[in-house]
Amino acid sequence: MGDNPYQDDRGNKDRSITKTHGVGQTPLRKGGKAVPVEGDAPFLIGEAMTGGYGKGPDILHECTIAVNAGEIAVIVGPNGAGKSTAMKAVFGMLDVRKGRVLLDGEDITALSPQDRVQKGMGFVPQTNNIFTSMTVEENLEMGAFIRRDDIRSTMEQVYELFPILRDKRRQAAGELSGGQRQQVAVGRALMTKPKVLMLDEPTAGVSPIVMDELFDRIIEVSRTGLPILMVEQNARQALAIADKGYVLVQGANAYTGTGKELLADPDVRKSFLGG
Repeated sequence: MGDNPYQDDRGNKDRSITKTHGVGQTPLRKGGKAVPVEGDAPFLIGEAMTGGYGKGPDILHECTIAVNAGEIAVIVGPNGAGKSTAMKAVFGMLDVRKGRVLLDGEDITALSPQDRVQKGMGFVPQTNNIFTSMTVEENLEMGAFIRRDDIRSTMEQVYELFPILRDKRRQAAGELSGGQRQQVAVGRALMTKPKVLMLDEPTAGVSPIVMDELFDRIIEVSRTGLPILMVEQNARQALAIADKGYVLVQGANAYTGTGKELLADPDVRKSFLGG
């Protein structure tokens, strides 16, 4: 094995992720190539996206979401508004029939999700986002599967961000609480050293105390300069930490502004925040 314990190939025998990882029955798309683009654009933008799954109807309708370095952008809206669908469109998990996705000066609309990970996207799905029978540390190691360098410093950074994971690094991830599992999932995405971090409902099913802790960690990550794009059901709390907010309704942009602007907007408050 040599001196670096993180360069061996352990393989994966975990049947909990034999389905397409984190996306239910949605097949991964085959992709094309990235194309350089001219002019200024946000670091990551799904621009005027219209599309849906396979041959099904359009779910998104000229939907635009974007985030820049060091920002937290939050997508909120009612159930069925297309929030997670918009996130998956940016990640390449459904067909964008109109519009485009740009990342770091390139048009990546044609790329597969696998290739988008290689380009620097770290995506944490809402469900099926950990290897339950593997230890915490093995989960983090699996996050670095695309890397060929020494990952130990990144592992240490993850442990500093989520100290409980250091304490439980030898424990099976499936034995952890819901909030701790989410920390494993985020940590594993960070192990790829992504250019942008995308979180689909990171606080789903956790207690308010754990939600606050996760949001604190998300803020800490963003302060390193890493852009974060997040879908959240806890709209009021998410907008409170957001630099940008996007309220979607029926797959289209209904309101866009800073988190503070949207929290103060009487129409947004009445329709989506309970008054």
